[in-house]
Amino acid sequence: MAQSCTRSGPLSTLGVISGTSMDGIDVAWIETDGEMLVRPRAGETFDYPPALRARLLDFLKDPSRAEHEPLDELEDMVTGAFGDAIAAFMASRGLDASSIDLIGLHGQTIYHRPERRFTRQLGQGQVLARRLGIAVVDHFRMADVASGGHGAPLAPLYHAALAAGLAQPLMVLNLGGVGNVTYIDGDTILAFDTGPASALIDDLVMRRFGQRYDDGGRIARSGTVDAAVLAGLMDNPFFAMAAPKSLDRNDFHARATMVEALADADAVATLAAFTIEATVAALDQVPSRPRRWLVTGGGRHNQTFMEGLRRRLGVPVEAVEVVGWNGDHLEAECFGYLAARSTRGLPLSLPTTTGVPHPMPGGRLWQPA
Repeated sequence: MAQSCTRSGPLSTLGVISGTSMDGIDVAWIETDGEMLVRPRAGETFDYPPALRARLLDFLKDPSRAEHEPLDELEDMVTGAFGDAIAAFMASRGLDASSIDLIGLHGQTIYHRPERRFTRQLGQGQVLARRLGIAVVDHFRMADVASGGHGAPLAPLYHAALAAGLAQPLMVLNLGGVGNVTYIDGDTILAFDTGPASALIDDLVMRRFGQRYDDGGRIARSGTVDAAVLAGLMDNPFFAMAAPKSLDRNDFHARATMVEALADADAVATLAAFTIEATVAALDQVPSRPRRWLVTGGGRHNQTFMEGLRRRLGVPVEAVEVVGWNGDHLEAECFGYLAARSTRGLPLSLPTTTGVPHPMPGGRLWQPA
C-alpha cells in the first residue's frame, strides 16, 4: 500500500492508462484532494507505436502466459511508451516535475483473472518515477484482488465524487473494450462489469474490414441482427451472476465465434446488439431504475450503441459531456484521483464495487530517489 501523504489540500496529479481496447495511452491532469474536490485541467491521448500495439494484440492470442512469464521486454516497451506520452503531455503544457505532485500509473491490463487472485498490468512505476522525477503510484488493483475482490471496476468512487450534485439514482456506463457501470444513489454506490462493449467488434472489424473499429457504428447500422445468434450469446451464466463481478477482455471471445457464419455487416450488427442487451441486463443487479444514464468511453461515439440503449432503457442515455465531464479522459482522470487517495490511505474500492471484504486501500508508491 502507498505510504501516507502528509501534505494537506489538493494535489496536482496526472493519471495515465491504456484501456482494454488498446487504442492509445490516455494522460489526464487534475487537481484533487482524493475526496470531493476534483478540478480536471486537461487530457490528451497518444497512439501506441504501431509495432508495440501489434505485439500487445498478438500477446492477447494467449494472454494466460502473463501468469508464468516475466514479460520483461514487453513491459519495458510499454513503460517507455507511457513515459514518452507523459513527457510529451507535460512539454506541450509547459509543465515540469515541480508542477506535478504525483502520477497515477494504471498501465496496460493484459490479463485479469480475479477468481485465481491474479491480475496483470504492464508498466513500471519505479522506472517512471526515476525518469520523470515525480512520485508514481502503480499496482492499483493488486491489493483488492489479493484480498478476494474483483479488482475492477475502480472508477466508482471517482464517478460518485463527480456526480455529487446530479439527480439520482444515476447510472454511469463505461463502454471500453468491456462494459462496466456505476450505480449512484446518495451513499449507495454499486459497480460491476456488464459484458462486452467494443473489444469483440474491434477484433471482428479488423479481421473482416481491416479497420481498427466500427466508426460511429456505421457498419452495425447497415447490417441485420440475427436474433437466434443474439439469444445464444446472451445464454451465458455471467449475466445471472450476482454483482460485483468483472471480466477479462477476452472472456466472451470463444462464444462470439457464433457470429462467424454471418455476413460481415450482420455479424457486426449482432455483436453490437449483444453489447446493448448485456448492458440492459445490468438493471437486474441494481435496487431501482436509474433516472438517467451517462456514457463514457469510446463506445459513446457509436451511435448504434447509443440509439439502441435509448430505445431499450426508455430513459435519457447521454454522453458524459452533457454534464461537463470529459469522456475521452475520464478513466485517466480517475487514476490521478485514486493516486491521491492511495497516498492518503483512503479506500480505492468497496465491498459493493469489487466484492472486496472491506473498504480497501491500495497502490504502491515510488519516489524519484
